[in-house]
Amino acid sequence: MQLKSSLLVLVIINALSACSLMPDFVRPKSDMPEQYNFTIDAQQSQQLTGDWWQMYQDEQLNRLVTKAMQHNPNVAMAVANIEQADAYMREVGAALLPDISLQSSALKSRITERGPIPLFGGMEPKRTTFNLRLGSTFELDFWGKLRAAKESAKAAAMASRFAKETVVWSLQSLVVNHYLLYLSLHSQIVITERNIQIRQESLALTQRRFEGGVVSALDVHQATTAYTNLQAQLADLKRLQEIVRNQLALLTGDMRLSLDVEKQVKLPLAPIPPAGIPSRLMDNRPDIRQVEQEMVAANANMAVAKSALYPSISLTTYYGGESLLLSDLFVPPARVWGVGLGLNLPIFNGGRLQSRVDQASAMQKQLIAKYEAVLQKAFQEVNDALVNLRQQTERESALAASLAAAEKALEIANNRYLSGYSAYIDVLDAQRVLNEANLSYVQSQQARLEASVNLFKALGGSWQSRGM
Repeated sequence: MQLKSSLLVLVIINALSACSLMPDFVRPKSDMPEQYNFTIDAQQSQQLTGDWWQMYQDEQLNRLVTKAMQHNPNVAMAVANIEQADAYMREVGAALLPDISLQSSALKSRITERGPIPLFGGMEPKRTTFNLRLGSTFELDFWGKLRAAKESAKAAAMASRFAKETVVWSLQSLVVNHYLLYLSLHSQIVITERNIQIRQESLALTQRRFEGGVVSALDVHQATTAYTNLQAQLADLKRLQEIVRNQLALLTGDMRLSLDVEKQVKLPLAPIPPAGIPSRLMDNRPDIRQVEQEMVAANANMAVAKSALYPSISLTTYYGGESLLLSDLFVPPARVWGVGLGLNLPIFNGGRLQSRVDQASAMQKQLIAKYEAVLQKAFQEVNDALVNLRQQTERESALAASLAAAEKALEIANNRYLSGYSAYIDVLDAQRVLNEANLSYVQSQQARLEASVNLFKALGGSWQSRGM
């Protein structure tokens, strides 16, 4: 009865110990502008539904992104970090529960016959003692130190999840950008090969005209230079394409990666997501959410550091049996139990505990500055993506007009040649101009696609749709 009363009193004391030194976390205020510096026509933007890269409507691209998310080693490391953080959170949370252990011993000993306590009743100096106890230790969380430590570990676990989403978020944009660049290089190679063929025909025609005395040797050398320059340009394009393929192989974790783009001559259209308002970045970007959770953890760590300045109280209990005979270990007379309270009050530690508080305070200031820096970087990235997208759209429109004019010029040159009003070399020149205009247009398309991908990334992608 006495044991039950003591336990009841201690349970009540612990229930009443609701005092906590941890304040509620408040997201720092930011002077984020209400609007971006640049805007995109709302009629051009498309509402994001599901995974953003699917808006490029390319099944091979979809497979590459999926493969990267499954096999990229950086993602695997981020997942392992989550598992580690979760395990640590469980470890810290266990401190809120009592440690219960079963202890047993069998001790053979000899008591002195010349000691202060005589042997009574013919007691033998040699004896064997058997002991079996169920014990527990429990720290009463008066100041909320253990709860704050658990909150810190929980926030760190959440931060590790957002860190993983940040890795995936960056990986997705890298895969999409490299794949679109690969397609662009393929189109540029096809156009350059056509240009080489035209230059070769032009060189042969110039050579014949030189032999006929129509043109000088200068014209032959100029035609040769143009032809060999294009051959060098083609070699460089093929080199770049292979480097991009190698990078895609690294990103997807497939070093034997092969891409089928022979039938894919045209680049996909560039989708444009709605930019929204800057304040939404705080919820949409995983890198911002990661720093926010790091601040939550730092807020809790401050409470842990402050709690260490106050006394800690621990409860120790045990219940079991102790006997000279193993067979008597469980009989009522052999029963033993104990309940105890321990108080640990720090008096002098050379400023060690206060230094931990100062460290926690400095970490909070550091993370607030980091949070503001990440917000500013996010705002800048969206602005950069918006201005790039707008300017590349205008550039693409101008080059589209140039391409249309080159197509019309080729048509006129062909008609004049067929009618006998001009030489065939004029047709070759018109075809060369058309191919060069086509090459510039493809490069502009790729730049606009890259700006589109960067805008998706700057806005946070679509990690929220997958959940965590």
